Amino acid sequence: MPEADFSLPVRGYYQDTDAGGVVYHATHLHFLERARYEWLRELGFTANSLIENHDALFMIRSLEIEYSKPATLDNLLSVTVKVTHVGRSRITLFQEILLENIKLVSATIHVVCVGVATLKPVSLPMPLREKIGNIK
Repeated sequence: MPEADFSLPVRGYYQDTDAGGVVYHATHLHFLERARYEWLRELGFTANSLIENHDALFMIRSLEIEYSKPATLDNLLSVTVKVTHVGRSRITLFQEILLENIKLVSATIHVVCVGVATLKPVSLPMPLREKIGNIK
């Protein structure tokens, strides 16, 4: 996979782990989502700005995740985001959670842009499409 478009440092805290100090499998989903929101923020968009200015929000359409190695208490992780496909209303992202460049988790996530009132697919806002196009 080519180099990531974005990377967010995230530390595994006590609240993220089980009694053995291993990060819960579901917590990885939180880490992945946090990185996606920070990626959007870096592009100049927040969840609120998408709602207020474009009457749009993102929902997960599907995801496939693979856990390769465990993250543990106090690990400083890198959570990456890479755009792999842009459609009319859908963005496909490849994300990884890394520890010192060692892959712990990888995921392919399909997000769909929907209208706030209808929750039905709508075209990606053009300003966002243009920003994503500049990084692809």
